[in-house]
Amino acid sequence: MALFDDLPRPPLHVVAGVAHIPGFLDLGKQVEITGACRELVRAFPMIQPRVATGRMSVQMRPAGYEWVGNLNNYRPSEVPLPEWVPPLANRALQAAAEVAPELAPWVPSFRPEMLLVNFYSSTASMGLHQDAGEEASAPIISLSIGDSALFRLGNTVNRNKPWRDLQLLSGDLLVFGGEHRMAFHGVPKLFPGTAPEGCGVAEGRLNLTIRQVHL
Repeated sequence: MALFDDLPRPPLHVVAGVAHIPGFLDLGKQVEITGACRELVRAFPMIQPRVATGRMSVQMRPAGYEWVGNLNNYRPSEVPLPEWVPPLANRALQAAAEVAPELAPWVPSFRPEMLLVNFYSSTASMGLHQDAGEEASAPIISLSIGDSALFRLGNTVNRNKPWRDLQLLSGDLLVFGGEHRMAFHGVPKLFPGTAPEGCGVAEGRLNLTIRQVHL
């Protein structure tokens, strides 16, 4: 990995509605966000949700709203949405719309209502799934800090191929919406030992997703 750290990684219009912006967060911002997330989970510890196959390997902490599986719906979370989330989300969406113009109509109307803090240990992964529970079809904003991850973007019908694989590094922004808002997606694996020094995460991956829940 170190041999290729200095290669250019330009913003990428992956497919319609999907923008990948490497290095969106500089090291200082990564440390700032990591510290804010640590404060959040000290007050409201992370959980490992149970799914049909057992406990998820990823630890999570929702804020603003939370998904309730047995109700198949969202409800207000006991954790308020941090004040730093909306300006970060709006800046991220504006940057993504410059790369994927299909996202531009959402820029003036996007309302960040939910933050989901995910922590991946070195062996954690997340299977292909859809973010299909929100009323709104607004884009999903995803930010990465720490170890690099393999992000898999699938089709909108099922978990089968075709897939597009992207490597998300610390500081990267990924936004998906438009035609691919309902795409199956997941994180098959991490690349341990790739977190840059000074990012705020020594090992593992911190992932933040920000979304609009309601119309």
